[in-house]
Amino acid sequence: MTTTRAITVSVDKDTGVATVTLDRPDRLNAIDLTMRDELRQAWRELRFDDAVRAVVLTGAGERAFCTGLDRDAVVPQPASPFMADDPLLRVGPKSNDLWKPVVAAVRGMACGGAFYLLGEADFVVADPAAAFFDPHTTYGMVSAYESVLLAQRMPYGEVARMMLMGTAERISARRAHEIGLVSELTEPGGALAAATECAAVLAGYPPEGVQGTVRALWAAREGAVAAGFAQAAHLVALGNLPGERQAELFARRGGTYRTR
Repeated sequence: MTTTRAITVSVDKDTGVATVTLDRPDRLNAIDLTMRDELRQAWRELRFDDAVRAVVLTGAGERAFCTGLDRDAVVPQPASPFMADDPLLRVGPKSNDLWKPVVAAVRGMACGGAFYLLGEADFVVADPAAAFFDPHTTYGMVSAYESVLLAQRMPYGEVARMMLMGTAERISARRAHEIGLVSELTEPGGALAAATECAAVLAGYPPEGVQGTVRALWAAREGAVAAGFAQAAHLVALGNLPGERQAELFARRGGTYRTR
């Protein structure tokens, strides 16, 4: 595999585990269009690499797993009101037809567009310093795709609270574990090692059984996801404030937040 500017992909041939690292720590691993394209390419390459039987997804540095779409990214949009391009809609492994198990290791912040990735991971392991939130509503934006994905992983009231509270509240790693978003809470600094250990176990099993189980589990969810996504573009188009108002709110908003 290759090392690129926005992500790093490494493969341990002995264990059959690939590690995909979001590698923009100076930007809190925010996803620009280069990282998006590299992630899509990586998932597709991993499909055809028979030496890889499980994947770990993580972020470089200690401050963030991923903070969603880079606000400096320029996303071309068609002029027609009947068409809209979501830059992150096909950024996850399932969206690229990868049915090898993906274990996410989260340290630091995971917010906004990070949930496109976490929503398509098979389970999440987190460091105690991890924190989860969605800033959309704070800035006059509709949280649609992210909400649909997380509604399949968390109790309705919990995902509704997180998405609606915006930047006013962050879910701690402990609380995320209690409500099922996180499957394992590790010792400080231990998320990547724990996720890699889990992935190595999965990679050691016959791949047909593991990949078939991954596909069956996603089949139980994909009907609801497809129905939600069918409404998402319409809701985003209707609900989002104009870009200049979003920028104004973003520049103006500050203050404190609460953690639970």
